[in-house]
Amino acid sequence: MLIDLKGKSALVTGSTRGIGAAVATGLARAGARVAVNGRTRESVGEAVAQLSVRAPGAAFMAAPGDVSTDEGTRQILEALPRTDILINNLGVFGARPALDISDAEWREYFEVNVLSAVRMIRAYLPGMKERSWGRILNVASDSALVIPAEMIHYGMSKTALLAVSRGFAKEAAGTGVTVNSVIVGPTHTGGVEDLIHDLVGTELPWGEAQREFMRTYRPQSLIQRLIEPEEVAHMAVYLSSPLASATTGGAIRVDGGYVDSVLP
Repeated sequence: MLIDLKGKSALVTGSTRGIGAAVATGLARAGARVAVNGRTRESVGEAVAQLSVRAPGAAFMAAPGDVSTDEGTRQILEALPRTDILINNLGVFGARPALDISDAEWREYFEVNVLSAVRMIRAYLPGMKERSWGRILNVASDSALVIPAEMIHYGMSKTALLAVSRGFAKEAAGTGVTVNSVIVGPTHTGGVEDLIHDLVGTELPWGEAQREFMRTYRPQSLIQRLIEPEEVAHMAVYLSSPLASATTGGAIRVDGGYVDSVLP
């Protein structure tokens, strides 16, 4: 498939590293002008420099700001008043025994993983509807469907994000704007490496630690390995393109077969 995003602008939240950085790179290679987002100007500036090396000649811009706050959102909107493609990728996760999760942690996970996406959709969807074209993609997780015993607050937030995606898809019905979720399986990022070492121990070499994590905590995976961020980016770029014009309101899986269900 030839995916051409020339002339399109894109914003990827939480894109200084991991899945967000891979998605930003993929969109830029397809021709989009991509706004890179992180909490600080320094981290975003470093990421833009690194991504420009990965995708020579691609168009990146800096859009720093904490999307989990009103002030951070204002900063982003000043840098990027409109966008054609919005990828809500920002998220937090971590292991915690269920009965030890405090009220503050429950609120934090909902604020960052759910309300930040709502806030950005509310800011950019009206303009997309006016222009009769737009793509909104919320990065969810297999944890939305298979709630992990070690981080049910994270699973709760990603389940809520699926509902947000479906609801806003209905708000955008008939306008040329699509809204979808991507259900991402266990993915190889720096944060996941830290999580795995927390769960299986730091004394194991990385290769063995990864295998032990998959055997013990994610045995349902059909690929029996971590997903690479670029594999998620391939799906995100497709869903952001004109080729995906008939796909909306969906929860599309890039989970390595982890979720034992034919739907979604």
